[in-house]
Amino acid sequence: MQIGYHVSHEQFGPAELLGLAQAAERHGFEALLSSDHFAPWTRDGESGFAWSWLGAAAVSTSLPLGVVSAPGQRYHPAVLAQAIATVEALAPGRLTPALGSGQALNEHVTGDPWPPKDERNVRLAECADVITRLLDGETVDHRGTVRVDRAHLYSAPASRPPILAAALTPESAADVAAWSDGLITVNAPWDTMREVIGAYRDAGGAGRPVHVQVHVSWAPDEETARRQAVEHWAFCALEAARSQDLELPSDFDAATRSVRVDDVADAIVISADDADHVEWLAQCSELGVERVYVHQVGPDQDGFIRHFGEHVLPRVRDRLRG
Repeated sequence: MQIGYHVSHEQFGPAELLGLAQAAERHGFEALLSSDHFAPWTRDGESGFAWSWLGAAAVSTSLPLGVVSAPGQRYHPAVLAQAIATVEALAPGRLTPALGSGQALNEHVTGDPWPPKDERNVRLAECADVITRLLDGETVDHRGTVRVDRAHLYSAPASRPPILAAALTPESAADVAAWSDGLITVNAPWDTMREVIGAYRDAGGAGRPVHVQVHVSWAPDEETARRQAVEHWAFCALEAARSQDLELPSDFDAATRSVRVDDVADAIVISADDADHVEWLAQCSELGVERVYVHQVGPDQDGFIRHFGEHVLPRVRDRLRG
């Protein structure tokens, strides 16, 4: 199981994140996952463009690269296919893009209506088909929830990267198994994660890679770890359906004003104790997870990278070697 570092564009500027990605590689992290947001979760956040950043990361690090993007509204699927092909050309064999149904926070900017979840799922499947065919070298016409006219990638990749799907619930995981090459999900209580991953495998995804993004709140002391979890990542206390429909960072600020640390404890591994982080990461391998991306929700990214590189990652790898 690879252990990667999550690059949070919602929290930090692109230049700072590039330096953090390079530091993560030096300290033993084995992959990078870039978020892809037009707007942050809070008005105090950032919003760098993921695909420009991935091009820079492709040539300034040697790590595998992951990203989750939502085609169909902010991204026309032909344009997203072109972005994937370009980064793949800069980092051959290192890119693992994932597709999701999106969030109004990022997609409302087009001015188009935000569809309900069932319509977004249909749109996602259509876009995934268009993107896959383009990356396979086809010329694509399509008329459906999106329209494509004689699209062709003239700088197509030598081989198509695997296209993963993002899913948070068992229902969504089962739905995306029909078209995806793998699954990416986020940490949750163990029973929930087993259901999500199991639903994907039972629906046809058996044998395909599973990646997990793990939110952690690490600090040298427990009080700071608990405080920063709420200060910087309170939105994860919201139900998925609600967080997908809110449109502005100010909406999230208002919705999370009364969130307490207990409200986010199921979604964030909150601890100053290295043993807790080692245990959680090591247990991911028991679910057959191929890659875990660790996201430090707090502001001290440099300290987190150094500390985990020295004290957590080696212990996890020792556990996995048995």
